[in-house]
Amino acid sequence: MVQDVRDLPAGRSDGLHRFLGGSPLAVAFRLVLLSILVGVVLAAIGFDPWNIITSIRLLFQRLWDLGFDTVNWLWRYFLLGAVIVIPIWLLSRVFGAPRGR
Repeated sequence: MVQDVRDLPAGRSDGLHRFLGGSPLAVAFRLVLLSILVGVVLAAIGFDPWNIITSIRLLFQRLWDLGFDTVNWLWRYFLLGAVIVIPIWLLSRVFGAPRGR
């Protein structure tokens, strides 16, 4: 026996449910939680919601300065280590046993 299956027209809630990707209350709750999480992260890096353009400019300025501070920090540690490593390497090459071939 063949059953006739008719497609019923979609109700208003079905289209809304499909558009939002879930029930409106669940989607709103997820969006609120995600907004709070992103807000905390942005506040931690110094963003101000009332002056977003200035905050973005300051972020890039801080990253630029941090990059050069990192190079300065690495250079100082390189020099400090090189004061010990280079003379020891040089002495080991000068006074090391000759390598036979």
